[in-house]
Amino acid sequence: MKQEQIICNSCLYQLPYTNFHQLPNNPIEKIFWGRAIVEQAGAYLYFNKGNKVQNLMHRFKYKGVKDIGKYIGAAYGRELYKANYLSNADVLIPVPLYPEKQRKRGYNQSQCFAEGLSEGLGIKTESETLIRVKNSATQTQKNRFERWQNVEHIFEIANQAAIQNKHIILVDDVITTGATVEACIATLKKTTPCKISFLALAYATQS
Repeated sequence: MKQEQIICNSCLYQLPYTNFHQLPNNPIEKIFWGRAIVEQAGAYLYFNKGNKVQNLMHRFKYKGVKDIGKYIGAAYGRELYKANYLSNADVLIPVPLYPEKQRKRGYNQSQCFAEGLSEGLGIKTESETLIRVKNSATQTQKNRFERWQNVEHIFEIANQAAIQNKHIILVDDVITTGATVEACIATLKKTTPCKISFLALAYATQS
């Protein structure tokens, strides 16, 4: 699929970029304050109801246009690489989907984004280490506490040796309250010494 078919050049130019990697103590890092130890965190785009990113994410997650994630991930990765941001990380780990949900969709959108980041950053992706063992209800319309309850104890580590003493970049498509990512971090750090950073394609601010 050609770049212009994935996202037109005019739309690409007009996307709401966060530039959080240039901002210490940015809003994504603040999400985890007092909740989880995260080395660095960021998101590429702002997601707001009705904006271009919402339309882009809808095509990416529900219309089967998975190349959107890979293309935007590669662009973000190249930008981070030039800024020497997370240059000491060892591996990218996408937030996993429940297997049945992934089979129905045909792909894990976070993995697609991670594969693009991998291309831009030159860091390998490991998608079989962190697994989702329980399904969960949609996070939409839930508050922060309800979101945490919804995702607590739904992840497991399949291969601890792959992440032991490594600097991991957790990758998700959209971050709102951070509850899902926090659950991933708790699982990864429960039995395995490691450092964790986080990247998202988009940041959905809560209204």
